[in-house]
Amino acid sequence: MRLQGQVLWEEEPAPIWFNAVALLISVVAGVTAFLPIALYTSPWDAVRLRVPGDQGNWWHLLVGAPYFLAFPMIWLCLRALFSRRLSTRIGRRLIWTAVALSICGTISVTVPFLLRLGNLAHMNEWRRFSILGPTLGIIVVSGALLFLTRRSILPTRAALVGLNTAYLANAALCLVVYGPMPGTLPSRSGWIVTLVIVWPMLLELVWIFIPRQNALK
Repeated sequence: MRLQGQVLWEEEPAPIWFNAVALLISVVAGVTAFLPIALYTSPWDAVRLRVPGDQGNWWHLLVGAPYFLAFPMIWLCLRALFSRRLSTRIGRRLIWTAVALSICGTISVTVPFLLRLGNLAHMNEWRRFSILGPTLGIIVVSGALLFLTRRSILPTRAALVGLNTAYLANAALCLVVYGPMPGTLPSRSGWIVTLVIVWPMLLELVWIFIPRQNALK
């Protein structure tokens, strides 16, 4: 697709090395969905409500589900590497539906911390901020940037922003909440991998928002 002699970003994908690294990170994130985050429990276990001590409930379901956003990330990365059309309209609609549900779920999970419900009533203020700050901060900042660039950002890039934002907001929550929990490496390998991959995902978000001039023909 051309417009006034300019080649849109959809026809000018990111450099091959960037897409390859993004694909690697997305694949690792997909694997993490089946690795234990805490107490030998993976996001896959959480969405099936199979939590030790018969504690499976809506809270664990909403925390585990966003880990599976890694799979639409993989889809977009594969298209960026092997297809000239980086995404489809139907695909983007499905992605935004999943992103919206994930963000709503993550916000719902933070409500008990925000309102100090139940046994959270006496939670240390710093501990409470360390949970709410990164989780809600990622959503607010990324959402604001997306709103400000809504007239210039292109559909596939916006979809990547949504996926990364929803994934990172939930990952931040999991890292802080499950961080102090005791356990050996096998029992929390997913938590460790999550800690590693969130940083390149944050860099990807920054890269997406960096202004670039469209290539001229």
